[in-house]
Amino acid sequence: MSDAEGKIRLLIVDDSVFFRKALTDALAGDPRIQVIGTAVDAMDAMEKIKTLKPDVATLDVEMPKLNGIDFLRKLMPVNPLPVVVVSSAPIRVLDALSAGAVEFVRKPEIKGPDGMRRFMSELTVKIRIASAAKVAKRTAPRPAAPPVPGGTAPAASAVPGAAKPGLMLRRTFVGEAPIIAIGASTGGTEAILEVVRDLPANTPGVIIVQHMPPVFTKMYAQRLDRICHMSVKEAEPGDRVEQGKIIIGAGEYHLRLAKDVRGYYVRSEQGPKVSGHCPSVDVLFDSVAEVAKANAMGVLLTGMGADGAKGLLKMRQAGAYTVGQDKETCVVYGMPAVAFKLGAVQKQLPLGEMGGEIIRYLTNKK
Repeated sequence: MSDAEGKIRLLIVDDSVFFRKALTDALAGDPRIQVIGTAVDAMDAMEKIKTLKPDVATLDVEMPKLNGIDFLRKLMPVNPLPVVVVSSAPIRVLDALSAGAVEFVRKPEIKGPDGMRRFMSELTVKIRIASAAKVAKRTAPRPAAPPVPGGTAPAASAVPGAAKPGLMLRRTFVGEAPIIAIGASTGGTEAILEVVRDLPANTPGVIIVQHMPPVFTKMYAQRLDRICHMSVKEAEPGDRVEQGKIIIGAGEYHLRLAKDVRGYYVRSEQGPKVSGHCPSVDVLFDSVAEVAKANAMGVLLTGMGADGAKGLLKMRQAGAYTVGQDKETCVVYGMPAVAFKLGAVQKQLPLGEMGGEIIRYLTNKK
Protein backbone atom coordinates (compact mmCIF):
# COMPACT_ATOMS: atom_id res chain seq x y z
CA MET A 1 0.00 0.00 0.00
CA SER A 2 1.12 3.58 -0.55
CA ASP A 3 -0.14 7.09 -1.17
CA ALA A 4 -1.15 8.56 -4.51
CA GLU A 5 2.49 9.41 -5.29
CA GLY A 6 3.52 5.81 -4.75
CA LYS A 7 5.31 6.49 -1.46
CA ILE A 8 5.05 4.25 1.58
CA ARG A 9 3.51 6.24 4.45
CA LEU A 10 5.63 5.50 7.51
CA LEU A 11 5.07 6.13 11.22
CA ILE A 12 8.16 5.97 13.47
CA VAL A 13 7.50 4.79 17.04
CA ASP A 14 10.43 5.24 19.43
CA ASP A 15 10.82 6.88 22.83
CA SER A 16 14.31 8.16 21.95
CA VAL A 17 14.30 11.72 20.58
CA PHE A 18 17.71 11.05 19.02
CA PHE A 19 16.58 7.90 17.23
CA ARG A 20 13.30 9.40 16.00
CA LYS A 21 15.22 12.32 14.47
CA ALA A 22 17.97 10.09 13.09
CA LEU A 23 15.45 7.87 11.30
CA THR A 24 13.39 10.80 10.04
CA ASP A 25 16.46 12.59 8.67
CA ALA A 26 17.93 9.45 7.10
CA LEU A 27 14.67 8.53 5.37
CA ALA A 28 13.96 12.07 4.14
CA GLY A 29 15.85 11.49 0.91
CA ASP A 30 14.29 8.13 0.08
CA PRO A 31 11.93 8.59 -2.89
CA ARG A 32 9.87 5.53 -1.90
CA ILE A 33 9.19 6.38 1.75
CA GLN A 34 7.41 9.34 3.36
CA VAL A 35 7.66 9.76 7.13
CA ILE A 36 4.17 11.02 8.00
CA GLY A 37 4.70 11.21 11.74
CA THR A 38 6.49 10.03 14.85
CA ALA A 39 5.21 8.70 18.17
CA VAL A 40 6.95 8.86 21.54
CA ASP A 41 5.28 5.83 23.12
CA ALA A 42 2.64 3.17 22.52
CA MET A 43 -0.31 5.32 23.55
CA ASP A 44 0.81 8.12 21.25
CA ALA A 45 1.28 5.57 18.47
CA MET A 46 -2.21 4.14 18.89
CA GLU A 47 -3.76 7.57 18.41
CA LYS A 48 -1.57 8.51 15.47
CA ILE A 49 -2.28 5.23 13.70
CA LYS A 50 -5.98 6.07 13.88
CA THR A 51 -5.57 9.60 12.54
CA LEU A 52 -2.63 9.32 10.12
CA LYS A 53 -3.40 5.82 8.76
CA PRO A 54 0.19 4.82 7.93
CA ASP A 55 1.05 1.96 5.57
CA VAL A 56 3.89 0.76 7.81
CA ALA A 57 5.22 1.52 11.29
CA THR A 58 8.67 1.00 12.77
CA LEU A 59 8.51 0.06 16.44
CA ASP A 60 10.97 0.14 19.30
CA VAL A 61 10.36 -2.67 21.79
CA GLU A 62 11.60 -1.10 25.00
CA MET A 63 9.35 1.89 25.70
CA PRO A 64 7.81 3.44 28.83
CA LYS A 65 4.17 2.94 29.86
CA LEU A 66 3.55 0.06 27.45
CA ASN A 67 6.30 -1.97 25.77
CA GLY A 68 6.24 -2.78 22.09
CA ILE A 69 5.11 -6.39 22.58
CA ASP A 70 2.04 -5.47 24.60
CA PHE A 71 1.35 -2.64 22.16
CA LEU A 72 1.26 -5.11 19.26
CA ARG A 73 -1.08 -7.38 21.19
CA LYS A 74 -3.48 -4.46 21.64
CA LEU A 75 -3.08 -3.10 18.12
CA MET A 76 -3.38 -6.18 15.91
CA PRO A 77 -6.89 -7.33 16.92
CA VAL A 78 -8.38 -3.89 16.17
CA ASN A 79 -6.12 -2.19 13.62
CA PRO A 80 -3.74 -4.63 11.90
CA LEU A 81 -0.76 -2.87 10.40
CA PRO A 82 2.58 -4.04 8.95
CA VAL A 83 5.15 -3.36 11.68
CA VAL A 84 8.94 -3.50 11.46
CA VAL A 85 10.45 -4.00 14.91
CA VAL A 86 13.75 -2.29 15.69
CA SER A 87 15.48 -4.03 18.59
CA SER A 88 18.81 -5.49 19.66
CA ALA A 89 17.29 -8.20 21.88
CA PRO A 90 16.61 -11.49 20.02
CA ILE A 91 14.06 -12.79 22.51
CA ARG A 92 12.08 -9.55 22.34
CA VAL A 93 12.13 -9.66 18.55
CA LEU A 94 10.72 -13.19 18.59
CA ASP A 95 8.03 -12.07 21.02
CA ALA A 96 7.18 -9.20 18.67
CA LEU A 97 6.95 -11.49 15.63
CA SER A 98 4.70 -13.79 17.62
CA ALA A 99 2.52 -10.78 18.51
CA GLY A 100 2.09 -9.76 14.87
CA ALA A 101 5.13 -7.84 13.62
CA VAL A 102 6.12 -8.86 10.09
CA GLU A 103 9.81 -7.90 9.98
CA PHE A 104 12.66 -6.81 12.23
CA VAL A 105 15.98 -4.98 12.11
CA ARG A 106 18.65 -5.14 14.76
CA LYS A 107 19.08 -1.79 16.49
CA PRO A 108 22.68 -0.83 15.80
CA GLU A 109 25.47 0.04 18.14
CA ILE A 110 26.20 2.99 15.90
CA LYS A 111 29.94 3.42 15.52
CA GLY A 112 30.50 6.08 12.90
CA PRO A 113 28.57 6.81 9.71
CA ASP A 114 29.16 3.36 8.18
CA GLY A 115 27.19 1.64 10.94
CA MET A 116 24.24 3.95 10.47
CA ARG A 117 24.37 3.57 6.68
CA ARG A 118 24.27 -0.22 6.91
CA PHE A 119 21.42 -0.07 9.38
CA MET A 120 19.40 2.35 7.25
CA SER A 121 19.98 0.27 4.12
CA GLU A 122 18.57 -2.79 5.86
CA LEU A 123 15.72 -0.84 7.40
CA THR A 124 14.55 0.65 4.09
CA VAL A 125 14.51 -2.81 2.52
CA LYS A 126 12.45 -4.16 5.42
CA ILE A 127 10.02 -1.22 5.23
CA ARG A 128 9.44 -1.94 1.54
CA ILE A 129 8.92 -5.63 2.28
CA ALA A 130 6.49 -4.80 5.08
CA SER A 131 4.49 -2.51 2.79
CA ALA A 132 3.70 -5.56 0.64
CA ALA A 133 2.75 -7.74 3.60
CA LYS A 134 -0.76 -8.93 4.25
CA VAL A 135 -1.57 -8.53 7.94
CA ALA A 136 -4.75 -10.09 9.27
CA LYS A 137 -6.50 -9.28 12.52
CA ARG A 138 -5.08 -11.34 15.33
CA THR A 139 -7.46 -13.63 17.13
CA ALA A 140 -7.23 -15.78 20.23
CA PRO A 141 -4.61 -18.57 20.09
CA ARG A 142 -5.85 -21.47 18.01
CA PRO A 143 -6.97 -24.65 19.75
CA ALA A 144 -5.08 -27.90 19.45
CA ALA A 145 -5.04 -29.34 15.95
CA PRO A 146 -7.61 -32.00 14.95
CA PRO A 147 -6.54 -35.59 14.36
CA VAL A 148 -4.54 -36.19 11.18
CA PRO A 149 -4.23 -39.42 9.18
CA GLY A 150 -1.53 -41.67 10.60
CA GLY A 151 -1.25 -39.83 13.91
CA THR A 152 -3.06 -39.73 17.22
CA ALA A 153 -5.03 -36.63 18.19
CA PRO A 154 -2.59 -33.92 19.28
CA ALA A 155 -2.71 -32.78 22.83
CA ALA A 156 -2.98 -29.07 23.60
CA SER A 157 0.13 -27.20 22.52
CA ALA A 158 2.95 -27.28 24.99
CA VAL A 159 3.88 -24.22 26.96
CA PRO A 160 7.42 -23.17 27.80
CA GLY A 161 8.86 -25.50 30.41
CA ALA A 162 6.09 -28.08 30.09
CA ALA A 163 6.74 -31.74 29.33
CA LYS A 164 6.18 -32.63 25.68
CA PRO A 165 3.04 -34.61 24.84
CA GLY A 166 3.40 -38.20 23.59
CA LEU A 167 1.97 -37.78 20.09
CA MET A 168 3.34 -40.47 17.76
CA LEU A 169 3.28 -41.25 14.04
CA ARG A 170 1.60 -44.60 13.43
CA ARG A 171 4.17 -46.11 11.14
CA THR A 172 7.81 -47.07 10.96
CA PHE A 173 10.13 -46.82 7.98
CA VAL A 174 12.13 -49.68 6.56
CA GLY A 175 15.46 -48.29 5.41
CA GLU A 176 16.03 -44.57 5.14
CA ALA A 177 13.22 -42.35 6.39
CA PRO A 178 12.22 -39.44 4.11
CA ILE A 179 13.62 -35.93 4.57
CA ILE A 180 11.28 -32.97 5.15
CA ALA A 181 12.88 -29.70 3.99
CA ILE A 182 11.19 -26.34 4.73
CA GLY A 183 12.10 -22.82 3.63
CA ALA A 184 10.61 -19.43 4.59
CA SER A 185 11.33 -15.71 4.95
CA THR A 186 9.02 -12.79 5.85
CA GLY A 187 6.22 -14.12 8.05
CA GLY A 188 8.04 -17.42 8.29
CA THR A 189 8.74 -17.61 12.02
CA GLU A 190 5.05 -18.00 12.81
CA ALA A 191 4.31 -19.97 9.63
CA ILE A 192 6.98 -22.55 10.46
CA LEU A 193 5.59 -22.87 13.97
CA GLU A 194 2.13 -23.49 12.53
CA VAL A 195 3.50 -26.27 10.32
CA VAL A 196 5.72 -28.14 12.78
CA ARG A 197 4.17 -27.60 16.20
CA ASP A 198 1.89 -30.65 15.99
CA LEU A 199 4.13 -33.00 14.02
CA PRO A 200 4.39 -36.25 16.00
CA ALA A 201 7.39 -36.81 18.23
CA ASN A 202 8.66 -39.65 16.02
CA THR A 203 8.36 -37.76 12.71
CA PRO A 204 11.40 -38.30 10.44
CA GLY A 205 14.01 -35.54 10.41
CA VAL A 206 13.03 -32.01 9.40
CA ILE A 207 15.56 -29.44 8.15
CA ILE A 208 14.63 -25.76 7.92
CA VAL A 209 16.02 -22.51 6.58
CA GLN A 210 14.38 -19.30 7.85
CA HIS A 211 16.03 -16.02 6.89
CA MET A 212 17.39 -14.74 10.20
CA PRO A 213 20.71 -13.36 11.47
CA PRO A 214 23.06 -15.07 13.95
CA VAL A 215 21.88 -15.43 17.56
CA PHE A 216 18.28 -15.02 16.43
CA THR A 217 18.25 -18.47 14.81
CA LYS A 218 19.50 -20.08 18.02
CA MET A 219 16.86 -18.31 20.10
CA TYR A 220 14.19 -19.27 17.56
CA ALA A 221 15.25 -22.93 17.67
CA GLN A 222 15.10 -22.87 21.47
CA ARG A 223 11.62 -21.37 21.34
CA LEU A 224 10.36 -24.02 18.92
CA ASP A 225 11.94 -26.73 21.08
CA ARG A 226 9.80 -25.63 24.04
CA ILE A 227 6.61 -25.79 21.95
CA CYS A 228 6.92 -28.66 19.48
CA HIS A 229 6.55 -32.41 20.07
CA MET A 230 9.80 -32.92 18.15
CA SER A 231 13.13 -31.69 19.51
CA VAL A 232 14.52 -28.58 17.80
CA LYS A 233 18.07 -27.23 17.60
CA GLU A 234 20.17 -24.76 15.64
CA ALA A 235 22.39 -26.51 13.09
CA GLU A 236 25.94 -27.46 13.94
CA PRO A 237 28.33 -29.15 11.50
CA GLY A 238 27.76 -32.90 11.42
CA ASP A 239 24.35 -32.93 13.14
CA ARG A 240 22.56 -36.16 12.20
CA VAL A 241 19.14 -35.84 10.57
CA GLU A 242 17.20 -38.20 12.79
CA GLN A 243 13.69 -39.21 13.65
CA GLY A 244 12.15 -36.76 16.09
CA LYS A 245 14.61 -33.93 15.37
CA ILE A 246 14.18 -30.55 13.66
CA ILE A 247 17.34 -28.69 12.60
CA ILE A 248 17.22 -24.92 11.97
CA GLY A 249 19.89 -23.37 9.74
CA ALA A 250 22.17 -21.01 11.66
CA GLY A 251 22.33 -17.33 10.73
CA GLU A 252 25.16 -16.57 8.26
CA TYR A 253 25.74 -20.30 7.68
CA HIS A 254 24.39 -22.20 4.69
CA LEU A 255 22.61 -25.44 5.61
CA ARG A 256 23.17 -28.44 3.32
CA LEU A 257 22.05 -32.05 3.46
CA ALA A 258 24.78 -34.68 3.17
CA LYS A 259 24.98 -38.46 3.46
CA ASP A 260 27.46 -41.08 4.61
CA VAL A 261 27.32 -44.77 5.51
CA ARG A 262 25.39 -43.94 8.68
CA GLY A 263 22.70 -41.96 6.86
CA TYR A 264 21.79 -38.30 6.50
CA TYR A 265 23.54 -35.42 8.27
CA VAL A 266 23.93 -31.67 7.72
CA ARG A 267 26.78 -29.40 6.77
CA SER A 268 26.67 -25.92 8.25
CA GLU A 269 29.17 -23.69 6.47
CA GLN A 270 29.80 -20.00 5.97
CA GLY A 271 29.83 -18.71 2.41
CA PRO A 272 28.67 -15.94 0.10
CA LYS A 273 25.00 -15.10 -0.11
CA VAL A 274 22.97 -17.16 -2.56
CA SER A 275 19.70 -15.74 -3.93
CA GLY A 276 20.46 -12.78 -1.66
CA HIS A 277 20.63 -14.77 1.58
CA CYS A 278 22.82 -16.76 3.94
CA PRO A 279 21.39 -19.16 4.93
CA SER A 280 19.68 -19.67 1.57
CA VAL A 281 16.66 -21.87 0.94
CA ASP A 282 17.98 -22.59 -2.57
CA VAL A 283 21.20 -23.98 -1.11
CA LEU A 284 19.26 -26.28 1.19
CA PHE A 285 16.81 -27.46 -1.48
CA ASP A 286 19.59 -27.99 -4.05
CA SER A 287 21.42 -30.27 -1.61
CA VAL A 288 18.25 -32.21 -0.79
CA ALA A 289 17.58 -32.74 -4.50
CA GLU A 290 21.12 -34.02 -5.00
CA VAL A 291 21.41 -36.19 -1.88
CA ALA A 292 17.89 -37.44 -1.05
CA LYS A 293 16.39 -37.24 -4.56
CA ALA A 294 12.87 -38.76 -4.46
CA ASN A 295 13.15 -39.57 -0.76
CA ALA A 296 12.11 -36.07 0.33
CA MET A 297 9.34 -33.50 0.63
CA GLY A 298 9.96 -29.81 0.02
CA VAL A 299 7.80 -27.10 1.64
CA LEU A 300 8.11 -23.46 0.60
CA LEU A 301 6.38 -20.92 2.81
CA THR A 302 5.74 -17.16 2.89
CA GLY A 303 8.52 -14.76 1.96
CA MET A 304 9.59 -11.88 -0.27
CA GLY A 305 11.70 -12.59 -3.35
CA ALA A 306 12.53 -15.87 -5.05
CA ASP A 307 14.85 -17.78 -2.70
CA GLY A 308 13.93 -21.46 -2.73
CA ALA A 309 11.96 -21.43 -5.98
CA LYS A 310 14.69 -22.85 -8.22
CA GLY A 311 15.78 -25.25 -5.50
CA LEU A 312 12.23 -26.54 -5.10
CA LEU A 313 12.08 -27.11 -8.86
CA LYS A 314 15.27 -29.19 -8.64
CA MET A 315 13.67 -31.20 -5.84
CA ARG A 316 10.59 -31.89 -7.96
CA GLN A 317 12.72 -32.82 -10.96
CA ALA A 318 14.63 -35.25 -8.71
CA GLY A 319 11.36 -36.96 -7.78
CA ALA A 320 10.62 -35.29 -4.43
CA TYR A 321 7.11 -34.21 -3.44
CA THR A 322 6.81 -30.42 -3.37
CA VAL A 323 4.22 -28.08 -1.87
CA GLY A 324 3.90 -24.31 -1.60
CA GLN A 325 1.87 -22.03 0.63
CA ASP A 326 -1.10 -20.41 -1.10
CA LYS A 327 -1.55 -16.70 -1.71
CA GLU A 328 -4.45 -16.28 0.71
CA THR A 329 -2.48 -17.38 3.79
CA CYS A 330 0.97 -15.94 2.96
CA VAL A 331 2.11 -12.78 4.71
CA VAL A 332 4.07 -12.13 1.50
CA TYR A 333 3.24 -14.28 -1.52
CA GLY A 334 6.66 -13.98 -3.11
CA MET A 335 8.82 -17.10 -2.86
CA PRO A 336 5.90 -19.55 -3.24
CA ALA A 337 4.51 -17.52 -6.15
CA VAL A 338 7.79 -17.68 -8.08
CA ALA A 339 8.06 -21.41 -7.36
CA PHE A 340 4.50 -21.99 -8.59
CA LYS A 341 5.18 -20.07 -11.83
CA LEU A 342 8.32 -22.15 -12.42
CA GLY A 343 6.32 -25.37 -12.11
CA ALA A 344 8.14 -26.33 -8.91
CA VAL A 345 4.99 -26.71 -6.79
CA GLN A 346 2.95 -29.89 -7.10
CA LYS A 347 0.30 -28.70 -4.66
CA GLN A 348 -0.56 -25.28 -3.21
CA LEU A 349 -2.09 -25.39 0.25
CA PRO A 350 -3.30 -23.02 2.98
CA LEU A 351 -0.86 -22.76 5.85
CA GLY A 352 -3.23 -24.56 8.22
CA GLU A 353 -3.15 -27.69 6.05
CA MET A 354 0.62 -27.99 5.70
CA GLY A 355 1.24 -30.04 8.83
CA GLY A 356 -1.48 -32.50 7.88
CA GLU A 357 -0.03 -32.77 4.36
CA ILE A 358 3.35 -33.72 5.80
CA ILE A 359 1.69 -36.45 7.87
CA ARG A 360 -0.23 -37.72 4.82
CA TYR A 361 2.96 -37.78 2.78
CA LEU A 362 4.79 -39.75 5.47
CA THR A 363 1.85 -42.11 6.01
CA ASN A 364 1.56 -42.95 2.32
CA LYS A 365 5.29 -42.97 1.52
CA LYS A 366 6.34 -46.37 0.23
